[in-house]
Amino acid sequence: MTTTQPLELLAPLAGVLLPLDQVPDPVFSSRLIGDGVCIDPTSQTLCAPLAGVISTIQDSGHAVSVTDDHGVQVLMHIGLDTVNLAGKGFTRLVEEGQRVEAGQPLIEFDADFIALNARSLLTLMLVVSGEPFVLLATDAGLVETGQPLLRVAPLVRAANDEEEGDALFSKPLTLPNANGLHARPAAVLAQAAKGFKASICLHKQTQSANAKSLVAIMGLQTVRGDTLQVSAAGPDAAAAIQALVALLVAGCGETVVGMAEGVAAVAPLSSATVLRGVCASPGSAFGQVVQVAEPALAIPETGGAEALERAALDRGLLAATQALQTLQAKAQGSAQAEIFRAHQELLDDPTLLEHAHDLLATGKSAAFAWNRATLATAAMLQGLGNALLAERAADLADVGQRVLKLILGIPEHAWDLPERAILIAEQLTPSQTASLDTQKVLGFVTVGGGATSHVAILARALGLPALCGAPAQVLALVNGKQVLLDADKGELHLAPNLAAIEQLEAARQQQMLRRQREVAQAALPAVTRDGHHVEVTANVASLQEVEQSLSLGGEGVGLLRSEFLYLDRNRAPSPEEQAGTYSAIARALGPERNLVVRTLDVGGDKPLAYVPMAAETNPFLGLRGIRLCLERPELLREQLRAILASAGLARLHIMLPMVSLLSELRQARQILEEEATALGLARLPKLGIMIEVPSAALMADVFAPHVDFFSIGTNDLTQYTLAMDRDHPRLASQADSFHPAVLRLIATTVKAAHAHGKWVGVCGALASETLAVPMLIGLGVDELSVSVPLIPSIKATVRDLNLADCQLIARQVLNLEEAAQVREALNQYHAATVETSWVVEN
Repeated sequence: MTTTQPLELLAPLAGVLLPLDQVPDPVFSSRLIGDGVCIDPTSQTLCAPLAGVISTIQDSGHAVSVTDDHGVQVLMHIGLDTVNLAGKGFTRLVEEGQRVEAGQPLIEFDADFIALNARSLLTLMLVVSGEPFVLLATDAGLVETGQPLLRVAPLVRAANDEEEGDALFSKPLTLPNANGLHARPAAVLAQAAKGFKASICLHKQTQSANAKSLVAIMGLQTVRGDTLQVSAAGPDAAAAIQALVALLVAGCGETVVGMAEGVAAVAPLSSATVLRGVCASPGSAFGQVVQVAEPALAIPETGGAEALERAALDRGLLAATQALQTLQAKAQGSAQAEIFRAHQELLDDPTLLEHAHDLLATGKSAAFAWNRATLATAAMLQGLGNALLAERAADLADVGQRVLKLILGIPEHAWDLPERAILIAEQLTPSQTASLDTQKVLGFVTVGGGATSHVAILARALGLPALCGAPAQVLALVNGKQVLLDADKGELHLAPNLAAIEQLEAARQQQMLRRQREVAQAALPAVTRDGHHVEVTANVASLQEVEQSLSLGGEGVGLLRSEFLYLDRNRAPSPEEQAGTYSAIARALGPERNLVVRTLDVGGDKPLAYVPMAAETNPFLGLRGIRLCLERPELLREQLRAILASAGLARLHIMLPMVSLLSELRQARQILEEEATALGLARLPKLGIMIEVPSAALMADVFAPHVDFFSIGTNDLTQYTLAMDRDHPRLASQADSFHPAVLRLIATTVKAAHAHGKWVGVCGALASETLAVPMLIGLGVDELSVSVPLIPSIKATVRDLNLADCQLIARQVLNLEEAAQVREALNQYHAATVETSWVVEN
């Protein structure tokens, strides 16, 4: 092919010139649609950058393309996600097929309206016909309307003289995209079509378009529900039709729902392009791989005089303690604060210090002695075969590394990270996670770790999507590789569909706006559209979390994990400390709110350093929860006395964990009655049990007359029902609380409770999932006790629902076979609910 004389393209409007790389939209910044420039506008009229014919102008007025006599096609797109404005804020000044001169006004737009109602005003000018160009502006900066901006070398294309043969046609299909084939889905379709040798056309009624031309596809002005056909002529025509029809039905990269013939979804990637793990923190992000690892430290084995080495160790421990106190103070009232407090406790562990001092006495250096002591203790914890203790080992390794660097005089350095980083690591420590720059880090993936680890808790607090338990091959990914992290599905996509990424990015923006609205409305009650109230309370483990929950609209405490007073310390809390803590929490809530205190849930998998217990082969099926407390009744009596000190300050409820036998409930009630009588209490607090064991759910009709309430712990109930450890890296994704077996046990519990006039709450992780809320309400659950940051979201979800519809979807999912089917049904219901809600609100 040959070229004609260069062509100058003019700036279509005034504003600040930006390179495409800075556009916060992967479909444009990746140049999927075409190469060009971006302008942040200061004027409100879009003008023609060249003379030619208006090849397309969208009915919505947000995009227009001009084609000159040599075939140069230039697309201009005003703002990001402006297709959703449906024409509001735009005034078209030209029509399709009209000839225009360079500099002629094409579209007027209301910049203020668009800035308030769309993601961005950034305006793109793209050479979509593929010609090379040179930027005439010397640097990014202000440009004026009509200023020469690009020099393009037009191409004269050779005629296609290949024999094509007769054209093949597809069956008619219905377009599912909500906004038709606008720029993004059109670009995906055109890109796919270019992969075939055949000549391909897209047909809408009597109109046809070259399917390899983005501009031509957009020129069809398609809308949702249009009937389309694909035709192709050439050697691979049949394959082209099959592939493009599948792409169109799937939405060309956009998530689509609800056409008459069923629900279409984005086609899944092949297993070779997806690595799977366990969701540690929900969300999604598109960014670049950044491998991170701590460098190996040079640790001298032999030390100097024992007194000098002991002093060096003491200095390191003191400096680490001060650093942790500072971090705890900065994070006051958050998950980070509790974690750093636990780290401080580890620094005082007598067994750890004794081990280090023994090594110092043999002539070892302070660094060597400390490192050997922490590694040995961590290895011992990991070797016990328990996920929770392995997490404590990770905390110990974190603390150990902090002290070790201080002894060696190595300063803490933050990682030098690029923008839009997806971190990949063998393991991250809580300290590393807490210090992440969320302006640069969009998420992370680790080989080790668990969904209940401190790192996972911190990731959720920071709002970072995260996967743990990923395969080791993730460590071989090259830095800079573009990946899509979909933590909700437990997937890392190595070859993501860029249009699907754009859809996720838009969804993220919508989610941020929704979150702001939810927090602003957090004080409103959780009442469905037809007047059914659901109590939304908080799962907490500190006074700070209680205070935070109240500020976010929490209606009480549905689960106070009392073991927070007992864990990560070397001696039991005094009765006075316990009573003071419970009373402070009750006072914060006040007499009109529920306080549900779970009695000590330790044992087997959560041992106490100061309560000797024999090792167990399977601690999850061993002496834990109420079993341990009844075996050591003084432990339970002391705790009940402390809890009863808060009676009258809030609506006190006491809840027993891990109950599987009616005799356990009777024994515990007798002890409670005795302690209440000894304190002179005229009225007993409400007493209930957690439904965590299948036997308790199946016998709920037997338990119901003897309790005041049930609260369902879906995490344990799921792992005991499915016989799958919920922290197992390979099984955690299957140990899904959406499994119909778990849901049937919830339904059984609710039916039995309501038959005896008792209420039922859910305090497990299922209650914190917005997807599960309509199902739980439909099953008859009265209270949802959720993670503190999610209170506004759960309350807003309830307000979008209708009780009758919830009951319908609940009945439907009970008859499904697997958790994946339940999730799919709920996703469809959620999409329909969101659309209905939008219509009602607008």
